[in-house]
Amino acid sequence: MTPPSLAQRLAAIDAAHAAGTITDHSARTMRAWLTEPRYAEFVPELAARIDAGAWKELDDVYWTVIPFGTGGRRGTMYPVGSNAINDRTIGESAQGLADYVRSVVPAGDTPTCSIAYDTRHRSEHFAKLCAEVLLAAGFRIFFLRGFRSTPELSFTVRATNSTCGIMVTASHNPPSDNAVKVYWSGGVQVLPPHDKGIIDRVMTVDVVRRASFEAAVADGRVTFVEEAMDKAFVAAVLAQSAPGPRDLSILYTPLHGVGASAVVPVLRGAGFERLRLYGPHEKPDGDFPNVPGHVANPENPAVLTGPIEEAKARGDDLVLASDPDCDRLGAAAPLTRQPGSAWATLSGNQLSALLCDQAIAGRKARGQGQPGDFIVTTLVTSGLVRRVAEAHGLKVDDTELVGFKWICSAIDRLGPEHFVFGTEESHGYLAGTHVRDKDASVAALLMAEQTAVLAAAGRTPHEKLDELFLRHGCHQERQISIMLPGASGMDRMQEIMATLRARPPAALGGLDVVRTRDQASLTSWTPGSPPTAYEGVKSDLVIFDLAGLEGAGALQADGRFPPLANAVAARPSGTEPKIKFYLFTAAAPAAARELGATKQALTARLDALERDLRALVGV
Repeated sequence: MTPPSLAQRLAAIDAAHAAGTITDHSARTMRAWLTEPRYAEFVPELAARIDAGAWKELDDVYWTVIPFGTGGRRGTMYPVGSNAINDRTIGESAQGLADYVRSVVPAGDTPTCSIAYDTRHRSEHFAKLCAEVLLAAGFRIFFLRGFRSTPELSFTVRATNSTCGIMVTASHNPPSDNAVKVYWSGGVQVLPPHDKGIIDRVMTVDVVRRASFEAAVADGRVTFVEEAMDKAFVAAVLAQSAPGPRDLSILYTPLHGVGASAVVPVLRGAGFERLRLYGPHEKPDGDFPNVPGHVANPENPAVLTGPIEEAKARGDDLVLASDPDCDRLGAAAPLTRQPGSAWATLSGNQLSALLCDQAIAGRKARGQGQPGDFIVTTLVTSGLVRRVAEAHGLKVDDTELVGFKWICSAIDRLGPEHFVFGTEESHGYLAGTHVRDKDASVAALLMAEQTAVLAAAGRTPHEKLDELFLRHGCHQERQISIMLPGASGMDRMQEIMATLRARPPAALGGLDVVRTRDQASLTSWTPGSPPTAYEGVKSDLVIFDLAGLEGAGALQADGRFPPLANAVAARPSGTEPKIKFYLFTAAAPAAARELGATKQALTARLDALERDLRALVGV
């Protein structure tokens, strides 16, 4: 049977458009992919789907252009389409990066790029594709063969003095997704002004030029560096180790990702011999087959259910989990050291406080502590972190935006020689200056060493957390995401944010709103008073400080806002109709006998805050 002609396929597109089956953008872009020479290699795949009448799939992948955000490009993989991850959109990303780098490096210099990839489907293919595009632009490539962690890619950028870096990973997204993360020299994800410069170039790419990967390997333009980088990276992480007990039984799950290349050699190198991998999650597999929902995110307590059951049965002391690219860490531990004790996971905020305390203790144990040492965290991470750090005499920057690159930018701005610890509530942690990104391997090291010290004293991380509550006040947090589906979802999201700014609630969860902070305008105000400006980086974020702790509404003597205590923050997604609310509650330090009742009261307060917020947005 004779296949349809080009004219017939174009007519089919027009008919689907006229019927309202596909959008204007889909029709226009599909016509371009069928007729323009730059898309020639994709014509067979597109034609086959047109012939099959796969209009719903085609509309999904052509209705817009997948954005290249400030960290890279991420989305669902599909062989064709401007709104999917495929050879064209990945090629455009690499070409735009190459064009921008070429525009800012001195003429005559040879730019370099470090490239690594994770266990996801087609990650190695996309990594080599990026290399071929950069090679065609005159780059030299430092390539990590085999599955490697995102922090090791950041380390490699620094160690090789690369101009930029590319990590092929979609982190903890579903198996259908993939992405490229782009790094600048120094190993941090791209920051202003480079982020906008790269985005502008990516969105205007016409032709994607490629050179042979194999030929570049043969003539030395591609250097394989995994053997040297593996050893150097592990050694750099182990520099954050502290002396102490090592008698600890650890069950670790890489969640089918790359973690065995990073966490395992670090923990073994630190002397933790009783380390075992959780069998059902051990095999690298981009389908994440044995993870609940196939979404390998250690922020979700459900992914640790299986490991916890095995740990309880076999008498382990600690469960650790890293996400597929090994930059986030989750953990669980028994509530007490008593036989048969119940287990519980630790939230990102709880781990932030525990690991902050351990990083400070470890630095002092190594004799490296000095005046001016500091920790860095974000605007929406538990106020307990600041209280722990300041009790140790450290300075604290808790004004950074969501996204670990802002924490890493602060490291260099404030002075790496004094940096001790960085953290964000979404399970991202860093100690040391070997990388400029969150690092699950160094977080696992800190957690193991702290738990071993506690175990030797007959205690657990949960009991250590209670100790911090007794000393600094009990802190409880919660995050809720409110989806606003439908065609009007994005408009509704913007309307809600505008209303929160224009008419802040007078009270939430039974507590008065004592101050509103608008990060978009960098102004704050108390009820009945005009707005006043404060310093910072603008972002679409609103924080409501609530009554409940003495002095919670007043600025500190140095002009800073007090640590988050009772508060609610609202932050909309930039890519989907969703608002994320961060809920914070706290109580003043009290006697140990009152801690249980205090936790219950704070949980009830969180419930009340959530009810009020859902009523406020109508869901």
